[in-house]
Amino acid sequence: MKVSIGYNVIDGPWGGGNQFVSSLINALKSKGHKVVHDLKDRDIDVILIVDPRSRNPDVSFSTGSILRYLIFKNFKSIVVHRINECDERKNTKTMNFKLRVANYCADQTIIVGEWMKKLNIFFTEKNKNILTIRNGSNNKIFNSIGYKKWNYKSKFKLVTHHWSGNWMKGFDIYKKIDFMLEKKQYKDIFEFTYIGNLPKNFTFKNSRHVKPLYGKKLADELKKHHGYITASINEPGGNHQNEAALCGLPLLYRDSGCLPEYCDGYGIKFNEKNFEKKIIQFKNHYNSLTKKMKKYPFTDIETNKLYIDLFLDLISKKDNVVKNRKLFSSPFMFLINHCI
Repeated sequence: MKVSIGYNVIDGPWGGGNQFVSSLINALKSKGHKVVHDLKDRDIDVILIVDPRSRNPDVSFSTGSILRYLIFKNFKSIVVHRINECDERKNTKTMNFKLRVANYCADQTIIVGEWMKKLNIFFTEKNKNILTIRNGSNNKIFNSIGYKKWNYKSKFKLVTHHWSGNWMKGFDIYKKIDFMLEKKQYKDIFEFTYIGNLPKNFTFKNSRHVKPLYGKKLADELKKHHGYITASINEPGGNHQNEAALCGLPLLYRDSGCLPEYCDGYGIKFNEKNFEKKIIQFKNHYNSLTKKMKKYPFTDIETNKLYIDLFLDLISKKDNVVKNRKLFSSPFMFLINHCI
C-alpha cells in the first residue's frame, strides 16, 4: 500500500508527534509499503492527518488539499485522522476548532488516550468510529540495559523530561519539588533533574537542568536516575512516560489526562493536594515497583502494528467506507457553522 503522511520528520530533539511519524515510517517501509508526504500521486491508499495546523512548517499538506485530492484525483483514498492534541493540553483557544474542521474529512479517527472521547474535538455531524491506539516508544533505544537500581544509601534521583516548556507540562509541581529541596528533610534524600526546555523566565534553584536530549543520549541520561515523575496536565497521550518506564524507572504520575491509562500498575498516582505524601510513598515502595517495569507494554512495535493492520483493514473495506462517506453532502460553510 501507499501511505501519505502529512508531516515532515525533523531530525533532533522534538515533540512526540515527530517520534511517532518517524517510527511509523520505518515500520511501513520495513513491511514493503511506500510512504510519501504529499498528495501528488493518484494511487495513494491511505492519507494520514497528524496535525491540523497547515501553517506549521512540519505539516506538508492541509485538510483543504485532502478534500481537493478526494474530489479531483482519488475519491477511494482512505483518510485517517490521528488526534494527539487539544486546547486542554496547553490552555490554548483554537486547537479544538482546528481538530474538528480537520476531522470532517476523516473516514477513521484515532485518539491516543481513551480520556479524549469526552473532549469537543470531533466533527459530531458524522457517525465516526473512534478508535484508541496508545503511543509506544522504541524499546531498542529505551530499555533497562545499563539501568542501575537505587541502593537505598545514596539520594533518590528523580527525573522528568519534556520538549515543550509550556507551564501545563507540570511546572507547578516541578517548581514545588525545587522549593522542597531547600528543606533539609527533602534535600538530604532527594535529587531532581529536569531534561528539556523551560518556560520563559523560569529557572530552577535547587534542581539540575539538562538541555533537550533525544534517542540514546536521552535514554542514557534517564538511566542515571532511579524514579520518573510526570506532572503534565491533560496530556493527550505522551511518549515521555513510556520512554522512562521502558528504561526501568517506576513512575510517579499526576492523576490527569492520559497518564492513568499509561501508568496505572507501574507507579504511584498523585494530585496537587497529596503530592508530598505520595513522593515519600513512591520512594518507600521503590523496590516493589521496579519489579513490575519489565512488563511495561507500550512499545512502538505494538503501536505500529496496530496502525498498519488498521490501514490494511480499511483498504480491504474501502468500497463500504467510500459508500458511507458523507463528505460532500453539505456545503463547506455548513461545516464551519457546526464546528464553532
